[in-house]
Amino acid sequence: MANCNNCCSVEENHDHSSHDHDHEHNHDNSKLILGISLAIFFLGLIIQYIFKPSWFIDHQYIRLAWYGVAYVLVAFSVWREAFDLAKKLDFFNEFSLMGIATLGAFVIGEYPEGVAVMLFYTIGEMFQDAAVTKAKGNIKELLDVRPDIAHVLRNGNFETIKPHDVTIGETIQVKVGEKIPLDGELISDKGSFNTAALTGESKPSTYKLGETVLAGMLNLENVVEIKTTKKFEDSSIAKILQMVQDAASRKAPTELFIRKFAKIYTPIVFFLALALVVIPYFFVDTYVFRDWLYRGLVFLVVSCPCALVISVPLGYFGGIGAASRNGILVKGSNFLDLISKVNTVVMDKTGTMTEGVFEVQKIETNLDQKHFLDYVSALEKQSTHPIAKAIVANHPSELKAIEVEEISGKGLKGKVDNKVVLAGNGKLLHHFSIQYPQEINDIVESIVVVAIDGKYAGYITIADKVKADAKQAIARMKALGVSKTIMLSGDKNTITQNVAKEVGVDEAFGELLPEGKVEKVEALKQNSNQVIAFVGDGINDAPVLALSDVGIAMGGLGSDAAIETADIVIQTDQPSKIATAISIGRETRKIVIQNIVLAMSVKAIVLFLGADGIANMWEAVFADVGVAMLAILNAVRIQRMKFK
Repeated sequence: MANCNNCCSVEENHDHSSHDHDHEHNHDNSKLILGISLAIFFLGLIIQYIFKPSWFIDHQYIRLAWYGVAYVLVAFSVWREAFDLAKKLDFFNEFSLMGIATLGAFVIGEYPEGVAVMLFYTIGEMFQDAAVTKAKGNIKELLDVRPDIAHVLRNGNFETIKPHDVTIGETIQVKVGEKIPLDGELISDKGSFNTAALTGESKPSTYKLGETVLAGMLNLENVVEIKTTKKFEDSSIAKILQMVQDAASRKAPTELFIRKFAKIYTPIVFFLALALVVIPYFFVDTYVFRDWLYRGLVFLVVSCPCALVISVPLGYFGGIGAASRNGILVKGSNFLDLISKVNTVVMDKTGTMTEGVFEVQKIETNLDQKHFLDYVSALEKQSTHPIAKAIVANHPSELKAIEVEEISGKGLKGKVDNKVVLAGNGKLLHHFSIQYPQEINDIVESIVVVAIDGKYAGYITIADKVKADAKQAIARMKALGVSKTIMLSGDKNTITQNVAKEVGVDEAFGELLPEGKVEKVEALKQNSNQVIAFVGDGINDAPVLALSDVGIAMGGLGSDAAIETADIVIQTDQPSKIATAISIGRETRKIVIQNIVLAMSVKAIVLFLGADGIANMWEAVFADVGVAMLAILNAVRIQRMKFK
C-alpha cells in the first residue's frame, strides 16, 4: 500500500524498468492478498449471520481465528508502516490510528468490524494508487520521450551509444521512427519531425539545412544527420524533464497547510479518543468500559486524515498533468495555485501576441523594382537583424556588398556593384543629408528607407503578423475575470498601439527598453490587490519574468533562459494557452477546496455522532475510506476535463 503522505510524489526514477517491474509484481501480490482476505471475510459474515451454526456462533476462538486470518492478511503492511514510522519517533499517523482502532475492535470482540475497517482502508489505498498512477500518466508520457540511444559517427562508422556519451560537435544519425537524442544543427538538406513530445502538437514540422532541431523530436521521413550543439544533460528536453520531476517539491500553500495540519491534528484526535474513553468514568453513573472504548475506536477511525492528505496533493498533481496534456509545463503546484488568482496579465508583443516573423508588406521605389531589391538585399545580407532577414528572404540577391558599415541605431552603408547604398531609418538619410519625402515619417509599420549614390531611391515596409488566436486569447482572459491586460514592447509606439487595438488589449506601451518594462511592472506591483502574470519570450524579458508573481514563457523550448526563469512554460506559441493555464489553475483550486470542505464536514458530523454513541464502526469506515474515495474521484475529474 502507498503511504498517503507521499501519494503524489513524482520523484521516482522512471528510467529503471526493473523498479517498475517490481512495483507491478508487488501490486499484483497485494491484489491477490486482498482478494483472499475479502473472500474469508464475506464467507465469515455469511456463516455468522445467515447460516448461524453453533460451532461458529458459540465458540469465540473459532470466530477470532477465522476473522484473524482475514485481518492479518490486510493489516500486516499497515502495522509494518506504523512500526517503521515509530522507529523515526513518528507515533501519530494514519497507520497507527488505523492499527490501534482495529486491534481495539478485536479486543472487545467486534471481529467483523475490525476486519472491515482494515479491508476497506486497503481497498481505498489501492483505489488511491490507481488514481495516482492515472494522474502520473501525462507526466510519465513526457518522461518516456527521453531518447535511449544515439548513432554517432566515429572512425568513419556510426556507433550506437548512450546519448550521455555524445560530445558537442559530433555527428549523429537519426533513422526514420527514431527520436532525436540531442539538440543540434541539421546538416542534411531537410527533415520532417513530429514535435508532439515538446509542443503537444502532433502535426509534422519541416526543418532545413542549418536549422536547430531539439532532442525528443520524432523523425518522420528520411534518415538525417545532425551536428550536436549541446550535451544531453543541457538539452531542452532534459531540462524540461528535470523541471517536471522537480514540480512535486514546490508545494502550494494549501498543500503545505494540509500537511502541517495533519501532523498536528493526528496526535490531538488520538488523545481526544483516549479522553473519550477515560473521562466519562468520572462523570457517567452508567459507565461501561466496553461501550466507551467502542466510541473511542470509532472516533479514531473517523479522524484518520487520509482523505485530506491524499486528495489535496492528488488534486494539484492532476492539475499539473492536465496542463502538461495541454502543452503547458507548470514548475510546481504553488504556481498552479498562483495563476488561479491572476487578475492582471502583462505581455510582450513580439513573439507573444505576434508571430515574431517579419514579412515584407510594401515596396515603393522610383527605380526598377528588381534592381532596387537586388541592391537592398545584397546589403541586408550582411545583417542578422530580423528585418534584414525578412528582406533577404523576400528577394535573395546575387550581388555582393563590400565595405559594409553599421551606423548605430540608424542602419547600414555599403558598396554594391560600385554604388553606395544606404538602408535604414529616416535618421540614416538625415545623417548623410539626403532629402526624402517627409510623409514617410508618418508610416506606422517598420520601414527601411533606401538611398543609392546619395539620392533617395524608395522604401520597404515590414510588418509582424498578429497570431491567429491572439484576439481570442484576450477575450478568453477577460471572460475568466482578468480585469486588466497590458502590452509592453520595445517596438515603435504606433505599431504597439495598433496591435493592442487589433487584439483587444486594455493598455499598451511602446518604445520601452528592458528596464522600462521592469519599471512598468514594479509600478503595477505597488497595488497589493493585483496578482500579475507576465508573458514573454524568457530571454530579453527575463528580469520581468522574475519580478512578476507568475512568469510565463511563450514557446520557450529552444530557450534555456525561458525554462530556467519562467514559472510556467507554454510549449507552443499560442497565446490562447495563457487562458487555458488560468482555467486549469482555477479548476484545480476549486476541486482542492471542495475536497477539504467535504472531508472536514463529514468527519465533523460523524465524530460528533460517534462520541455520542450513535455512529458505529461502519459509519466510521464511510467517514474515512468512503470520503477519501469520493475525494479521490473528485480530484481525478480534472484529468477528464477538456480545456480550450
